[in-house]
Amino acid sequence: MLNARVWWLDKPALHDVDVMQAKMHSGDVVAQLAGVSGRDAAEALKGTSVQIPRSHFPPLPDGEFYWVDLIGLSVENLQGERIGVVHDMMDNGAHPILRVEAVVSADADKPDEILIPFVGQFIRTVDQKAGKITVDWGLDY
Repeated sequence: MLNARVWWLDKPALHDVDVMQAKMHSGDVVAQLAGVSGRDAAEALKGTSVQIPRSHFPPLPDGEFYWVDLIGLSVENLQGERIGVVHDMMDNGAHPILRVEAVVSADADKPDEILIPFVGQFIRTVDQKAGKITVDWGLDY
């Protein structure tokens, strides 16, 4: 995001803006945007959702993925059992985590969401073309 030269902002309505400069500061993104001058104009944008056109994403090396590309992929284990579908990703500070919406079950003891660390120990393959992630993860974890 910090290297993208154009952002789409959702305040006051969705529009694009040229990014003159952007950096991280104390866990927040601080940016200088074209056409936004003065503290009041900048404060009015606080909390704005920032979107970046997919065409501005840099290419990734093999074996790396943008989180957005994992959302919606089916997750199954090495035994061929369907675990669910990735509905979100999160970061716990040590590594990313797949948030998998569990397959609906009549068993009330089954969780609605399964959290699977996105690390080599558990993630065996990611096949975006097939829409599937294969994991070393049991249904009873």
